[in-house]
Amino acid sequence: MPIISQFYGILIYMYQELGGHHKEPHIHVKYNEYEISMTLDGKVLNGQLPSKQKKLVDAWITIHEEELKATWYAYNVDGELIKIKGLE
Repeated sequence: MPIISQFYGILIYMYQELGGHHKEPHIHVKYNEYEISMTLDGKVLNGQLPSKQKKLVDAWITIHEEELKATWYAYNVDGELIKIKGLE
């Protein structure tokens, strides 16, 4: 599972899965024992995170929404994984 970004102990992954389990572009986020799947506009598909980390991920998604979309399509169409800068 390739990491596309990480910050403050939060790992953000993307799988190649067009037409897969969730049927829409999304990311997977891990923080300690917590996991969550979210669409590229921030809707929760499955799982949960502690409130503080969820707010950080929401902010990151807002800042990088266009990059996330480009990364999703580049990875799932061309197999090219683009890394995205984390929060500082």
